[in-house]
Amino acid sequence: MKIGVIGTGNVGGTLGSRWAKGGHEVVFGSRRPESDEITDLLAESGPTARAASPAEAAFASEVIVLATPWPSTKEILEGLGDLTGKIVIDAVNPLLPGLAGLALGTDTSAGEQIASWIPPARVVKAFNTIGNNIMANPHFETDSSVLLYCGDDAEAKAVVHELAEELGFEPYDAGPLTQARVLEPFAMLWISMALKYGYSRNIGFKFLRR
Repeated sequence: MKIGVIGTGNVGGTLGSRWAKGGHEVVFGSRRPESDEITDLLAESGPTARAASPAEAAFASEVIVLATPWPSTKEILEGLGDLTGKIVIDAVNPLLPGLAGLALGTDTSAGEQIASWIPPARVVKAFNTIGNNIMANPHFETDSSVLLYCGDDAEAKAVVHELAEELGFEPYDAGPLTQARVLEPFAMLWISMALKYGYSRNIGFKFLRR
């Protein structure tokens, strides 16, 4: 599969690198594709990864991972060109400065806002509820971390489900894209427990039912 990664920080870099190592064709979209950071990321990711501008990465890909800072997300999307039919995995959380909370909530979400900005694309909210260290290794002693996702396109969600399973997650479909209104606060739960309340970043969640 051809995967474009827009936002090459901790989340985008980790996901893209792991999928590249799994054999997918990954294009890291960067405003500085020849920077030392991108060179190091490509060296880690292997021969199926390359770097290009964000617009080139989006054009070349069937699936686009959006892992950008919330304040710049709309501007970045406007520069990606035609996204008709492409699957956009939205891993963005609308965080306030200092992790003080979320800029959106209750009656909308970052996921819904992003979908409204790129209506020809198929947006799936995913990979926003845990840290990049868990993305690097979702396996715990006896179980794997849950990965919750949501969206309005069944085919797009099936692709995201498979990509999550490839990384070792236990993925669950949480419903339509409006469910991003609860998945984004759920991300704040992980962030606050991991970074503020002493549980460390090596935590994940488990889904239980009978």
